[in-house]
Amino acid sequence: MNENWNFKKPGSNEEIIDVPHTWNAFDGQDGGNDYFRGECIYRKAFEAPEIDFNNEEVYIQFAGVNASAKVFINNTEVGHHNGGYSTFRINISRHIKKENLLVVRVDNGVNDYVYPQMADFTFYGGIYRDVDLIVVSKEHFDLDFYGGPGIKVTPSVEGGTGIVRVQTYYDGPGEVHVSIFDRDGKKVAEGTGKDSTLSIPNVRLWDGVKDPYLYKAMAVLMVSNNPTDTVETRFGVRTFEIDPKKGFFLNGRPYPLRGVSRHQDWLGIGNALKKEHHEKDMEIIKEVGANAIRLAHYQHDQYFYDLCDEAGLIVWAEIPYISSHMNNGMDNTISQMKELIAQNYNHPSIITWGISNEITICTKDKKSMYKNHMILNDLCHEWDPTRPTTLAVYAVCSIFNPTVHITDVVGYNFYLGWYVPGKWLNDAFLKLFHLFFPNRCLCYSEYGAEGMPNLHSKRGRRGDHSEEYQAKYHEYMLKCFKRYPYLWGTFLWNMFDFGSDARDQGGVPGRNHKGLVTFDRKIKKDSFYLYKAWWTDDPFVYICGRRYRYRNEKVTTVKVYSNQPVVELYNNGVLVETKKADKVFVFKVPLEDENNILAVAGDSKDSITINKVQKFYKPYRLKKSKSKNWVNL
Repeated sequence: MNENWNFKKPGSNEEIIDVPHTWNAFDGQDGGNDYFRGECIYRKAFEAPEIDFNNEEVYIQFAGVNASAKVFINNTEVGHHNGGYSTFRINISRHIKKENLLVVRVDNGVNDYVYPQMADFTFYGGIYRDVDLIVVSKEHFDLDFYGGPGIKVTPSVEGGTGIVRVQTYYDGPGEVHVSIFDRDGKKVAEGTGKDSTLSIPNVRLWDGVKDPYLYKAMAVLMVSNNPTDTVETRFGVRTFEIDPKKGFFLNGRPYPLRGVSRHQDWLGIGNALKKEHHEKDMEIIKEVGANAIRLAHYQHDQYFYDLCDEAGLIVWAEIPYISSHMNNGMDNTISQMKELIAQNYNHPSIITWGISNEITICTKDKKSMYKNHMILNDLCHEWDPTRPTTLAVYAVCSIFNPTVHITDVVGYNFYLGWYVPGKWLNDAFLKLFHLFFPNRCLCYSEYGAEGMPNLHSKRGRRGDHSEEYQAKYHEYMLKCFKRYPYLWGTFLWNMFDFGSDARDQGGVPGRNHKGLVTFDRKIKKDSFYLYKAWWTDDPFVYICGRRYRYRNEKVTTVKVYSNQPVVELYNNGVLVETKKADKVFVFKVPLEDENNILAVAGDSKDSITINKVQKFYKPYRLKKSKSKNWVNL
């Protein structure tokens, strides 16, 4: 159902497109906070699939439509959905004919009842994930329960045995047969019942990036001794706990969460990602050595959660209840949270449900906001007693604010050393919070600094947006976190640059440049390799400043990142110095007219070229302008 749609935007001619599609791929990334937000129309003619109407039903499934959708079949409205990041389905059996016209009116316009409406990212409009037709027997597992898969798997561990509860959503006649298969397809357990508990002897644990082992649960619905429907899901068996004094534990052992954050966003593509984009992102995340990820600030594509399961990443999943509370939006936060849990419960990678982000920034009705948080927190516990709740609060939110203490665990978004001077303030905050609340589990849910690969400085100062300052900032933060092992996680902001049309900083408007990797995924900034040095074991060496080629210094500083203990540095074939250090190696190099710099760490090598010039190379300096952050607009 993804090919050959007719798309009409107000004031523009109709065009033929394929989905995934967004109408904001360009105007949502060019700055000005003026991207189109409103209603557009998608139309598609299709033939009915082969179906026995006496015994079968047909659903249309949308994996993501931002933000509101009204769906029509043959000029009859068959359903609507508010919330741009979750799967929804509509039973169209009564409306379908041999030849059909599907019309979807999609609206990402401003309102006061669908989240998000205010945030540091672009709210791309469109049918930006897959559309499918699903034909099922009339006797089938539930497809109407908040977009869920119809099967719910809850594993636990007793000794060396996996105890697996398998629940299926079905209220009609018949019997449910349940089987569990290992990675090789061997059946390891079976049982009968809509709600059954099975045992896996000698269970193999889902053990993070070390061994993300997945089983498969399959449920078959038998009616009158005939199979009428089958559902299956992958799952992992693992235990975890979060300790306020010792941090995160996976399967009984300390497992510090080295996390990144991610938006579903690419340059020139927006949120209309295909599998290859998700796979590329995961490839880069694995390369940097992260073992955790915050999927901000909304439900991501199911395919990416699958990739997280396979890679062994620990996931913070959340809804887009963000920046400003809307009294009329409470119902929408509840429906989006129900969809998030129903659709993602079986993913072993997910360890916490995030109920809000930076909600205190602009909220005025604090009583209503607090009530909304209590409702969401209770809902999460009711729907999923196995996972803790969390939220991310912004730096200006006092540690004594009651909102901070609603959820089971909490995260703070801090940019000390970027938006305000003083990287040391991070240490001060962590000591202060732990002093007052030693039994409260705390993490850094966001931290970061902007870095532009085209901007450079020999010293790297806060606010210059240089690649050098971004690296210097992260050097401090990594050492800082090492001093506080009670943190249950750290999630750097961000893995990739992303679209934020209200921004105008760093000389390129419409983007947030805090990523370790550029928006197009083509450049891994120096900071990327700093984290790789801290988080990976495979030997490598990397020379920073390769884009800082033209330098007007007699003696320049050359910084090298490596996970090896010793680095040798050469200039034009002559050894400059051999150094022992931990991750960061700093050399002073007298410059010749042209300098071929070589770093050697064991069997690993890297090289760059530096040219000596007479005057500072002005394109490296950020031009003065009226810088605009999204919160200023």
